[in-house]
Amino acid sequence: MSETVLDVLMYLFETYSEQDFEQEPEPDQSVLREELLQAGFGEPEVDHALDWLEGLSARQGDEPFSAPPAERSVRLFNAFELSRLDAQCRGYILYLEQIGILTPAQRELVIDRLVALGPGDIDVEQIKWVVLMVLFSQPGQETAFARMEDLVFEENTGMVN
Repeated sequence: MSETVLDVLMYLFETYSEQDFEQEPEPDQSVLREELLQAGFGEPEVDHALDWLEGLSARQGDEPFSAPPAERSVRLFNAFELSRLDAQCRGYILYLEQIGILTPAQRELVIDRLVALGPGDIDVEQIKWVVLMVLFSQPGQETAFARMEDLVFEENTGMVN
C-alpha cells in the first residue's frame, strides 16, 4: 500500500470528526494505532501520523510570536519553507489569511504541520485538509471551519492566480 501520512490523517479526521466526543471519550494512541494498522495502513505512516497529531496538540498553546504581528505585516518564508511550498501553495495560505479563515498564529501552525508531513510535494489540496484539521482542533473556530469546508468541497475554489 502506498498511503501517505496525510492519507492516514484524512482517514482519522473523516472517521472521528463526526463523533460526539462528549458522549464517547477520545481513543488513546494505542487504540488508534491498532485500528489504523487493521485498516491496512503501513506502520511507518501510522506512527508518523500519530506523531503529527501529537505535534498539533503540543503546538496549540504555543504562541509563535513574542507579540502578534501587525495587521499589515508580511510573511516571509525561509529557504526550507520555500523548498517545500511552491508559489501556488504559499499564495493559497496567504489567501486564506486575507479572507479571514486563518489568523496569523493559525497560518504558522498550518505551515508547521505541512512541513511536518515529511518529504514529498505539497499541493493546495493537501493544504486544504491540513487547514481543516488545524481549525477543527481549535475551539471557537466553527465559522472558519465551515468556510474552509466549503472551499474543500467546492469543485472550483475561484482562486485567482
